[in-house]
Amino acid sequence: MGWNTTVLVGQSGGPTAAINSSLAGVYETARSLGANVLGMRYGVQGLFDDKLIDLDRQLGDPVSLQLLQQTPSSFLGSCRYKLPDPAQNEEPYQRLFKLFAERGVGAVFYIGGNDSMDTISKLAAYGAREQSPIRFVGVPKTIDNDLEGTDHTPGYGSAAKYIASTVAEIGRDSSVYDLKNVTFVEIMGRNTGWLAGASCLASQRNAYCPDLILLPESPVTEDALMERIAELLEDMKSVVVAVSEGARRPDGTLMCEAPTGVTKLDAFGHEAALSGTSRYLATLTAQRLGVKTRAIELSTLQRCANHLASGTDLQEAYTLGGVGVRAAFEGLTGKMPGIVRRYSQPYVVEYQLADVSAVANKERKVPREWIRGDGMGVTEKFRQYAKPLVRGEVSSFYVNGAPHHISPLVIGR
Repeated sequence: MGWNTTVLVGQSGGPTAAINSSLAGVYETARSLGANVLGMRYGVQGLFDDKLIDLDRQLGDPVSLQLLQQTPSSFLGSCRYKLPDPAQNEEPYQRLFKLFAERGVGAVFYIGGNDSMDTISKLAAYGAREQSPIRFVGVPKTIDNDLEGTDHTPGYGSAAKYIASTVAEIGRDSSVYDLKNVTFVEIMGRNTGWLAGASCLASQRNAYCPDLILLPESPVTEDALMERIAELLEDMKSVVVAVSEGARRPDGTLMCEAPTGVTKLDAFGHEAALSGTSRYLATLTAQRLGVKTRAIELSTLQRCANHLASGTDLQEAYTLGGVGVRAAFEGLTGKMPGIVRRYSQPYVVEYQLADVSAVANKERKVPREWIRGDGMGVTEKFRQYAKPLVRGEVSSFYVNGAPHHISPLVIGR
């Protein structure tokens, strides 16, 4: 039976290498069921201005869909808009549900992380209160890998692959000269160390790198860190330290914290911009140990480096988009599709549905037993967890030697 309705799909939060693969999964599955698919430009924020795209105009052929899956960042654009508590301010909900009715919307899909699940949870709860037939489903995405309700999150595997590859190359570069040196590689992760932990995959037989990994879950003092680096330098000429941007001291303060202690927050109350941890530690190490140091901040490069995307990541992202659509087609709302790992060797997963209300505003941290006893590295359990997620290479489209991507049609043209 066909699904004679219109569905909306949007993307929110930070971009990834896999978020467009989820969009392709949503679009292709919804179209196969008979639905018309509209894309929100700039998430819920753009929806208030009725900024919608008929995705058939660009994604109606197999070549465009394949190109979309290999295009980094958020095809539809993004936002960080926080819906208020409807008990305090109902007006945004009234506007949105009026727009849904005008467009004949039967389902809304939002691809994103914790904050996007918060949006879907609120819309689903409001819809249930108003006895609306519209179904709301969140499709997971975040390089931070900190969502509950899933073994891992689309976007993480590709970011992990980029981080491991880059740290391995940095390690090779730092070992060229017969000179004592320490390199700090700053990796995203304000509250969790999943990304920094993935740097352990840079190690190969007889080529261990990085030597230390600092995670937000395992605070360390500067003194303990300097002592450990000094010990390593007794037997090594080059030391590489992977450090989360959110690395902390035991008293809870960020190593990158400004002297005033004032940190800018985004709309969801998160620390909006963390940087400087690698520069701080490089300067401190040079002063304390008198060796050459270097600070390298991977910054946004690690978010959606599609030239190093994980094939596993893109395939799972696509599948989750389809699972979410089928859940809505079957009449479910307030859900998020997730991954259940059955085996790591060989790698086998299944897909499940979680209540989005149980996922929103929660943060899954690296288990303590996956962190080394000294707090400056990860264990083999972490490595075995991450290894399958970076497997599979993606052959990108190239035109005149440069990667070719797909871009949304400008509205009105």
